[in-house]
Amino acid sequence: MVTVTINVNGENRTASVSPETTLLRLLRENFLLTGSKLGCDVGDCGACTVIVDGKPINSCLMLAAQADGREVLTIEGLASMNRVHPLQKAFEDCASLQCGFCGPGVILSAKALLDEVPDPSVAQIRDALGGNLCRCTGYVKMIEAIQIAARDMRGETQEVNR
Repeated sequence: MVTVTINVNGENRTASVSPETTLLRLLRENFLLTGSKLGCDVGDCGACTVIVDGKPINSCLMLAAQADGREVLTIEGLASMNRVHPLQKAFEDCASLQCGFCGPGVILSAKALLDEVPDPSVAQIRDALGGNLCRCTGYVKMIEAIQIAARDMRGETQEVNR
């Protein structure tokens, strides 16, 4: 067993896990943060995307021990009970998701992009979502939502056209 301490969503959390435990399993099974999804388990689908030290990563590919001492943001840490993140609001306003399975990973990939590039081009958005697969909705509404959230986060206001 290895003991890991991770700052998850602003709170230090500690667990003892077997050395082969992935960050995804640690988050879901030990910390009961089930927003990150187990999709392909080989890093192809992006359903497990979380932000580690400011960068989006596939948590199914990172060992829990590799996250020791690091900061991890999951979808559960993006909003509070009193406020949703502009990305979440824009995704809802634009009806950007259908089944929602890919949603947490897509939104966290988008957040990582907007943290680095406040006014991304469509090409930059597509590139940022390149590791996130969606089989229901497609990407047009997702790109639109990310553009709207980016404007909102920059303090610009706009109407959502559906």
